Amino acid sequence: MGRFADLLDTTKSENALRPNDKNDISQTSVVSDITTKTTKGGFGRLTRLVVPRNSFSDALAELEARCPDYVPPERWEQCVADGRQFLATWGDRAAALGWSPSELFGLHQVPAQPAATYQRLSRYDATGLIWLLQGDPVVALTETTAAIRHATGNVTTYRRFHKPALGPIGDCLDDFGTAV
Repeated sequence: MGRFADLLDTTKSENALRPNDKNDISQTSVVSDITTKTTKGGFGRLTRLVVPRNSFSDALAELEARCPDYVPPERWEQCVADGRQFLATWGDRAAALGWSPSELFGLHQVPAQPAATYQRLSRYDATGLIWLLQGDPVVALTETTAAIRHATGNVTTYRRFHKPALGPIGDCLDDFGTAV
């Protein structure tokens, strides 16, 4: 099986309710049913991922319902998959560190009259972490940052706060404290 299927099996065994548990079933929510692919190209068993009911799983369920306006469908599908994986791995920690659903799944508010070239994902300062993963895993999560490891091995630090709207320092003369 693949790495993702193994992760789901581990998560399922750690998070799933067992008959002897005294947990209240109303406190859980099924995020999704996932059919895993076998290495021979066929389909394996159906895996049910169970996570605590919280605003993250509610946000993911809302996102799963439909593709947001001005977002390419392939990016939406990837975001849903990344959101499932992130919540299975980091959901509890993100909640404990105070991350909000909008900081994970948020998008730029669509203007009243968007330009023909408007792209919702072009505003880094208003885009949640999950939209930026694009299949890459989060390898560390703190109160203010998330580390994303790319296929190349490089690690990008996503900043929860103080995200520049215009790019790096120096893109604007205001960054230098002088008027021209």
